[in-house]
Amino acid sequence: MQQFHRPILDFGFWIIRGIDSVRRFKIKRYLNAKWGQVRRVSILPQSKISQFPSPYVLKSNTDYHTRSDVNRQSSFSPPRPYAKGLLIVGIILALMGAFYWFFARGSVNLVTPKSQPSAVIFVSKLAPAMVSLLVNPEQLSNWQRDRVVSQIKTSLLTKSGLDYKRDIQPWLGDEITLAVTNLDTDYNPDNGLQPGYLMALATKNVEKSREFLKLFFAKRVLAGGNLSVEKYQGVKLITADADKGANYLAGAVVGEKFVLFASDRQVLRAAINNVQAPDLNLLSASQYQKARKQILKDAVAVAFLNLPAVAKWQGLNLVAPIYDSQILSLGLRPQIETSLLSTTAVLPPSLPQGQPGGLKYIPDSPGLVIFGRNLSNLGQSNLGKFWQQAAVTIYGSESEAIARLVKPLEAIQNRWKINLGEDIFSWVTGEYAIALLPHQDRVTPDWVFVVEKTPQVTTGITRLDAIAESNGFNHSSLTLDQQKIAAWTELIPESGSSLKVEAKIQGAHTTLDKYEIFTSDLQTLDQVLHPKKSLIDSPLFQDSITPIPKSNHGYIYIDWQNSRNIFRGQLPLRQWEEILDKPLFPNLRSLTISSYGTDTDVLKGSIFFQFAH
Repeated sequence: MQQFHRPILDFGFWIIRGIDSVRRFKIKRYLNAKWGQVRRVSILPQSKISQFPSPYVLKSNTDYHTRSDVNRQSSFSPPRPYAKGLLIVGIILALMGAFYWFFARGSVNLVTPKSQPSAVIFVSKLAPAMVSLLVNPEQLSNWQRDRVVSQIKTSLLTKSGLDYKRDIQPWLGDEITLAVTNLDTDYNPDNGLQPGYLMALATKNVEKSREFLKLFFAKRVLAGGNLSVEKYQGVKLITADADKGANYLAGAVVGEKFVLFASDRQVLRAAINNVQAPDLNLLSASQYQKARKQILKDAVAVAFLNLPAVAKWQGLNLVAPIYDSQILSLGLRPQIETSLLSTTAVLPPSLPQGQPGGLKYIPDSPGLVIFGRNLSNLGQSNLGKFWQQAAVTIYGSESEAIARLVKPLEAIQNRWKINLGEDIFSWVTGEYAIALLPHQDRVTPDWVFVVEKTPQVTTGITRLDAIAESNGFNHSSLTLDQQKIAAWTELIPESGSSLKVEAKIQGAHTTLDKYEIFTSDLQTLDQVLHPKKSLIDSPLFQDSITPIPKSNHGYIYIDWQNSRNIFRGQLPLRQWEEILDKPLFPNLRSLTISSYGTDTDVLKGSIFFQFAH
């Protein structure tokens, strides 16, 4: 079985996700293949290790040290390209995986977190990404009660010969930060981008953390690694490879507060420089200063993304981005809040007015519901601009993004030969609701589209009639339980006979109260006219939208179980489930995504999660 050479992931993975050893192997193999190999180097031959003192007896920064002049040989392949957008999804998953253990496994027992990562001073202002856990893992009482997480701690340290409870727990403090510090550590065009990785662990006992560092590198030497020790800017740096040059790693205790590990000695030196020259670190970056004001006050985890750098890292083409930075924070509630910072002022979408009356026409238990107001100006709003930026950057076009993420909407476009933005969204100026309903007998879901009646809607229906006629459909009128219905039908020969035809309904609509309601067929429209229970009466739905601020731009509601077949192989989270061959969140009932706020330079939103307890 292939061995994985990513020490930072090996050491920090238990912080983020809890899965059994087989599943962990699958995801680490997947990520390792996608992220590329950490480069292999040789510092000193094994025969010269004896010339240097054992890490067990390094007492202080005044100990013997050496600086090696070596020719580092590259022995790796350029990273392979992978599914676009996986990195951002992975960072969100890291936060989601953390709070899954907070909220889905039982009550939370946390002291008030500090909310702001302190290790940001070690990270370059040009760093593509940084993720921080802002509480000590021992405060996560849910984790401690879970046998699987305990096994992860043990298994990840087995090969190192270390014991978490004995060697790490006594000194580990209230922060663990991981960062991609730069895009290329060697600037060698022949081997592609070789990012630098840094992990900073807060220490509450500097002496014990020094002992751990010595022990950690001693174990690597005993395993056949090559050791090098040097002093840089008053800080002792220890570097070593392992498994005969397969895995390079550098470490240091900096000051009285942090233990640092890096994928390269150069990365570690740069981290120290960033502290001594504050203008170089992320804390001095203007966008980070703006972003950190958006962090939740009770945040237990934070992620910051430099979007142009992330795009370059992933081989994406981000041209003239409107949004160049993103910060995500996980609060004590089951919520991830995200803020996107723009380079220019963009107006937010229209705010829904009053109670969402159209939702009462959505049948209970849909897979997906999208609710909001005024689709006609969506493309010019901050939400629309972000969608355009993300869709074009990751998928190449908006149409391809829809095809990859929401195939049912693409199917509607293809069947009707329409463009959703031009042929439908353009005349929706009032309240609207879109729902996909799972079907027991087929993969393709039924759909409901509710629109508040305006003069533009009448014009829009006339336009749809013309499109239907050009596609060979007929416009018919009928009555269903005394309710006048308009339908678009297609005449097709009956099975086994070329002389008999039947009218197949391709869509139907009717007026109820102040709303025009469109459905995929008569059966779905009958559910609307004679509902056993509507979505607005569902306790699950009400619990899911309660946390959303009243002044919001609308929301997307996903019933996690009912949407399984609708989004199979499409949504990134569903794709991760297929990679793991296991549900990511078995207790997850629903998630709701909403944007809100009136700022023109920040697009703020949240993902709210509802778990079954």
